[in-house]
Amino acid sequence: MQQLGINMPAAVIMEENYDKVLEQCEAQELEAPGGIATPQVYAQLLSLYLLHNDMNNGRYLWKRIPQAIKSANPELTSIWAVGQRIWQRDFPGVYTTIAAFQWTENILPVMEALRESTRQRAYSLVAQAYTSLAADDFAAFVGYSVEEAVKGVVSQGWQADPATRMVMPKKPDPPPVSLVPNEQQLARLTDYVAFLEN
Repeated sequence: MQQLGINMPAAVIMEENYDKVLEQCEAQELEAPGGIATPQVYAQLLSLYLLHNDMNNGRYLWKRIPQAIKSANPELTSIWAVGQRIWQRDFPGVYTTIAAFQWTENILPVMEALRESTRQRAYSLVAQAYTSLAADDFAAFVGYSVEEAVKGVVSQGWQADPATRMVMPKKPDPPPVSLVPNEQQLARLTDYVAFLEN
């Protein structure tokens, strides 16, 4: 499925940069004096774990951050609030929690990327699970207004019925089936039979 609102090469470039930043933050946490990193490192590391949908590492990081750092940094607490919405699979809650906080300049791009990746995951899940869905429910699921959501799905080849206010997802293409040519199957069968006879 083509990604909505993201130019793919830019997204790939950003993903590679985020991977490098994630590695750097992990190294900074490991090398921190006394084993306690700065709040900025924790915030970036936690937000990047959420972006990569790595909830296990995110939860363990949250548990090992000292309580004093958590209490003194509202941004860190807000990042974890987003993580809790992801954990609960509360897609509308992810969007509202991201929008509710004034992120710092090093966390804002990660949160915007997280919002977009959550939206893409929601589009994909709806396409796989539904034959039709109320436009209002779909809009909440992808974090758009109803008009924006309908416009987005129509541009992707989905159908929308204004009379019933329903959207009908276009089913994703099935993954290619790996077929073994008949000659290869016959050769394998011959090898098995020959092995069994000997």
